Amino acid sequence: MSIEQRLQTLGITLPPVAVPAAAYVPFVRTGNQIFLSGHIAKKDGKVWVGKLGQNMTTDEGKQAARAVAIDLMGTLAVAASGLDKVVRIVKVMSLVNSTPEFTEHHLVTNGCSELLGEVFGEKGVHARSAFGVAQIPLGACVEIELIAEVA
Repeated sequence: MSIEQRLQTLGITLPPVAVPAAAYVPFVRTGNQIFLSGHIAKKDGKVWVGKLGQNMTTDEGKQAARAVAIDLMGTLAVAASGLDKVVRIVKVMSLVNSTPEFTEHHLVTNGCSELLGEVFGEKGVHARSAFGVAQIPLGACVEIELIAEVA
């Protein structure tokens, strides 16, 4: 099954590349690697605001991380001239807006990692870091960046 077919089966439509909100670009390609800038969680087209351990549950955070993965794939599709050119998702780094007591950052980040695995199969299995942070721009609950190898 092609990546496009997997996305269709999952009911996913990729969004256009978001316009940066500050002094950066959405992605940089160097050689056969693409580095995607951090993408913040959005819900219904607006910033998904929240703090894990305060006003969001782990399951809600996981859904937010899944939403970020969809946005990341939209940017990656443009950066790579198609998701079929992705050789491997190399690394994901996740920042989770959370209280000091919250300890399930890894479970929140699974929302992104699991979707990448569903869409890309073995090529979507990646190295990963997940951090808890005091705040993310605009109050977003999750921000994730990604590195991919492309053909």
